[in-house]
Amino acid sequence: MIVLGIESSCDETAAAIVNDKKEILGQCLLTQLNEHKPFGGVVPEIAARSHLEHIDEIIEQTFKDAKIQPQEIDAIAAASGPGLIGGVVVGVMAAKALSLALNKPFIAVNHLEGHALAARLTGNVQYPYLLLLTSGGHCQILIVKDVGEYERLGTTIDDAAGEAFDKVSKMLGLGYPGGPIIEKMAAVGNSRRFVLPKPLFNSGDCNLSFSGLKTAVRKIIESYAPDGIIEHAIIPEQDISDICAGFQLTVTDCLCQKLDKAITIFKQHYPQGKDLVVSGGVASNTFLRNRLAALAQARGLDFSAPPIKYCTDNGVMIAWAGLERFQKGYTNTLDFKPRPRWPLDENAPKAAGAGGVKA
Repeated sequence: MIVLGIESSCDETAAAIVNDKKEILGQCLLTQLNEHKPFGGVVPEIAARSHLEHIDEIIEQTFKDAKIQPQEIDAIAAASGPGLIGGVVVGVMAAKALSLALNKPFIAVNHLEGHALAARLTGNVQYPYLLLLTSGGHCQILIVKDVGEYERLGTTIDDAAGEAFDKVSKMLGLGYPGGPIIEKMAAVGNSRRFVLPKPLFNSGDCNLSFSGLKTAVRKIIESYAPDGIIEHAIIPEQDISDICAGFQLTVTDCLCQKLDKAITIFKQHYPQGKDLVVSGGVASNTFLRNRLAALAQARGLDFSAPPIKYCTDNGVMIAWAGLERFQKGYTNTLDFKPRPRWPLDENAPKAAGAGGVKA
């Protein structure tokens, strides 16, 4: 069984072809990083135009890389939400066009399910497992029971962790994306120099919050400005490293604290489960990975994460999620409408204060 996957939900135009032997036959990815860097974040209109301009060549290159003909694939999957709707529409329409032209099934993949299942392609992860899904737009703790079956234990009530990394980086004048830059600066910083708050740390549930932490960092930066205006702050490089280290440590502490609670719930309800998985762009952070691996070991679970190159958005994860869905018999008609919001757990209650959460 061979599936083509297309990803265009944010600022990467990507495609990949995988088979049921867990082989990645071909892949191609074009990042828009340089197009969005001057704005300190992704501009939806620019992203959509770039996807439209490059999607055909990305798909063509993927088939060349895989050394197969389009007729040889069994299905076409596309990230169909959540995400920036302009980009999502581009990928979905390309997939539908191929589906019609090749007379192959179309599979609408939840972008978050792509992240959720990626570790099953690259590692020996079995259902059910506990998942921390953390990226620029999403931060959730879920039990993954099977393809399409999720139970959300916790979510951010405001900013996602990756969003907080980007905003702190922007305030410090470090650029975009913020995660890799902050991790690099934090490596030579004193993480204990600045005392930062840990919102919801002792709330008793598995929900998260990073807005207050981001505000606390902003106040520290403002203290370096003679007039209190953040853009006028003059911060020595070592102090920037110390701020980054403290911020990274605090985010990690919060994630580990809530995951520890989630592990207890997971073990009570699914004693057969043996895996703790982290995925999404923030899962690229090696400091976080090491802490999560230690937590998993301490709680008697195996730790898994996709290779770093498959933590950020990519076509491989969409192709694999599409393949898993196809194996279950899940396909979609060509009148499927892309969804800007698409929670994995459709039945999860809305978290208090989470009005801005994307899914």
